[in-house]
Amino acid sequence: MQSILKEGETCWRIAKADRLSIIIDAADFFRHAKDAMARAKRSIYLIGWDFDTRIDLIPGNGDDRQRNRKKTDELPDQLGKFLNAIARRNEDLDIRILKWDIGLINSITRGETPFYILKWMFDKRIHLKLDGAHPPISSHHMKLLVIDDEVAFCGGIDMTVGRWDTRDHAENESLRKSPMRFAQGPWHDATTCLSGEAARALGEVARNRWKLATAEDLPSPSALSQDDTPWPDGLEVGFRDISIGIARTAPEYDKREQIVEIETAKLAIIAAVKKTLYVESQYFASRRIAEAMAERLKEPDGPEIVLINPEGCEGFLEAKAMDSARIRLMKLVKEADIHDRFRLYYPVNAARTPIYVHAKMMYADDRIVKIGSANLNNRSMGYDTECDLILEAAEGQTELTEKIISTRDDLIAEHLGRDVSEVSQTIAAHGGSIIGAIEALNREEGRGLVPVPMRELTADEELIAESDIADPERPAGVRYRTSSFLKRRFGHKVKAAI
Repeated sequence: MQSILKEGETCWRIAKADRLSIIIDAADFFRHAKDAMARAKRSIYLIGWDFDTRIDLIPGNGDDRQRNRKKTDELPDQLGKFLNAIARRNEDLDIRILKWDIGLINSITRGETPFYILKWMFDKRIHLKLDGAHPPISSHHMKLLVIDDEVAFCGGIDMTVGRWDTRDHAENESLRKSPMRFAQGPWHDATTCLSGEAARALGEVARNRWKLATAEDLPSPSALSQDDTPWPDGLEVGFRDISIGIARTAPEYDKREQIVEIETAKLAIIAAVKKTLYVESQYFASRRIAEAMAERLKEPDGPEIVLINPEGCEGFLEAKAMDSARIRLMKLVKEADIHDRFRLYYPVNAARTPIYVHAKMMYADDRIVKIGSANLNNRSMGYDTECDLILEAAEGQTELTEKIISTRDDLIAEHLGRDVSEVSQTIAAHGGSIIGAIEALNREEGRGLVPVPMRELTADEELIAESDIADPERPAGVRYRTSSFLKRRFGHKVKAAI
């Protein structure tokens, strides 16, 4: 069994995590992030696509007196007030916030006042910088929260409006409101929390980003005792003492060469999978990824592939460009799917309202989990900045492979509104086929998965589908360079894509 992880090719660094948990949906992420930040002794790095200081990390917590209020809940729940409070409480705490500069436009247009932004840009304890170190229309899309270099969160969830939701994704959820009290739709997302050497490595990623944006070197925080590690109270540890690959995307910019570790890793994962590839992504718009999938689907004994997307994209231009690209790539993949092993679904809640999928995850058999900020679109491959984590089980690591399968089955169970044991048993009954299990357990009423329909593109959609207008792959003049490791180890499986 060949490993897909190689430093300098499919990842930047392989580091040990003494604890790692996968967190599904922002209700749990916000709660655990608040708890961990409240325990910070030395430093907090918030690196993101967007932040909104008005959001409540625990919605309703201050109004509902019947809730059990822990010690950390004595701090404000509103993000801006919370960060100010912990900064006042601990004079030694260094808080650094790096926000994508163009994202400031989003903040202003949705009604966020510049009060915190202006204050923190000149504050002595909370340092906010707008990151413009990118090519034109490129975005800083990675989402990192690193605390004391001891605990880190890395995934797909932004601390902003419209992200908070529970795994029920209930219709008319009273707490799923914008700061201006507008109702928000159901939202599915995912991130990770980890500690140990891997958290320190993510701290280095954050400091490197800060230096490129500001030309300022940040010192590494001094190590804490084991008792002071800010692991969130109540967060169950999913994995212990495992090696994690940290993979990045970054466009060529100034003196930095392009970084395509995530793209290389995704292609390696598609090439390496044997039986089942389960993917959740906001988009399906990368032709190179689609071609790799198509090549594997042509094999008589190749893997089955299940992809979970939102029903459609948000915003007029994004919907026109990304949904059109998805239709075109669906046709490519379905034409190659001569053995009927490909499915593309979107999830719905109990009222059959579509749930917006913002998670970015890949599960390959019982061996590999990739989770982070990168989607299956061109930008995530070479035009934006991204950060993903890759967990890989070696041969003989039975306990680890069982945990990988249980976390995958838990996701499928959530989408189907079923118990995870029922999902696992049904997959086993269908010879390990997740397609067979989904089709057996799916319902036409209540929670479920709905096939994304095929249709013909209109003339204007044909013009914009897969164009560089909304989803450029790389800066002008920069070409894709196939990894020698990928060609040597996996090229025979995804030759058409590379």
